[in-house]
Amino acid sequence: MGYGAAGAGLTRQNSPVREESGDRGRVAVATARRVVVKIGSSSLTSTAGGLDHARLDALVDALATRDRQEIVLVSSGAIAAGLAPLGFPRRPHDLASQQAAASVGQGLLIGRYAAAFARHGRTVGQVLLSPDDVTRRAHYRNAYRTLRKLLDMRTVPIVNENDTVATDEIRFGDNDRLAALVAALVHAEAMVLLSDVDGLWTGDPSRPDTYRIDVVDPGDDLAGVRLGRRGRAGVGTGGMATKVEAARIATGAGIPVVLAHAAAAGPALAGEPVGTLFHASRRRPAARLHWLAHATTPRGRLHLDQGAVTAVVQRRKSLLPAGITGVDGGFTAGDPVDLVDAGGRPVARGLVNYDAVELPSLLGRTTVELAAALGAAYEREVVHRDDLVLL
Repeated sequence: MGYGAAGAGLTRQNSPVREESGDRGRVAVATARRVVVKIGSSSLTSTAGGLDHARLDALVDALATRDRQEIVLVSSGAIAAGLAPLGFPRRPHDLASQQAAASVGQGLLIGRYAAAFARHGRTVGQVLLSPDDVTRRAHYRNAYRTLRKLLDMRTVPIVNENDTVATDEIRFGDNDRLAALVAALVHAEAMVLLSDVDGLWTGDPSRPDTYRIDVVDPGDDLAGVRLGRRGRAGVGTGGMATKVEAARIATGAGIPVVLAHAAAAGPALAGEPVGTLFHASRRRPAARLHWLAHATTPRGRLHLDQGAVTAVVQRRKSLLPAGITGVDGGFTAGDPVDLVDAGGRPVARGLVNYDAVELPSLLGRTTVELAAALGAAYEREVVHRDDLVLL
């Protein structure tokens, strides 16, 4: 399990102001219409590493009774479920073996969820996502429409990363982060992270000089978070640091987060004072740009002169070839790239409209010049402002 070390501003939550703030935050979770719930591998598996049916059924019982809420469940456990059938004594380290286990285990996992929810008269739908599915404009719209339609039909979407085709370079990395991004995608009103720990602690929970932090405000300093060991039997990949990062992503999208023990799923959704509440920021950015900032790995870099930096950052303009001084990487049109200033500091990220091999001959030239010399197809922006987010 993981545990957190409190940074500046994180103190025991016992002041009347903090308590009142925490109460309001938990009421917001309890009354949320649409909630994303994430469950980790270590909370779904037995000590032997296979699926623990009793734990999974208990989770479903807690979720299925929330009739007033639309639930999107982001569930780990596919690789863990596939270990025993393939004869793996523990989670393998190589990517191909992990993908083989995910291929076998995902079917077992979704089948068990389908049977458990069916006891409550609920249908489930499997949704496997990769970063490409939600950064390219058409794919993003399709992902949203699919999830929205499932919810409209009172079906519970069971979301996981598409591990069978993911690579080390192109993946979300962990389902805590995926859950936060899905919460922004579906415009969730709350997120609940369920784990094998009962909240964010100031240190190792087994030590007598530590305590659980009840409320975290947007301005609190979360630096210094440490990782404990991975989940039981080594079946998980996350830790407390990934959960705090996921909470930061979700609260930055205006979504309050509760981090609680998996056994407290029902109380957490009901707004009871369990776990740690992370208050949402007041500003909710555009969901797709939130994805672009947090869900993508840049495939290259575009070096900007000072005029282009000012146009992109301060004036929120599209990036044109005239303001680019250099190109790094082997990207193709539609890939995410970082826009960096003269010092190499990323100032924005966007989806590029040209292949990397096309750009060197275009640098420093205006779109009018390019259109006259090469045709109307080269009059387009390198990165359109609608596909650009400031970092």
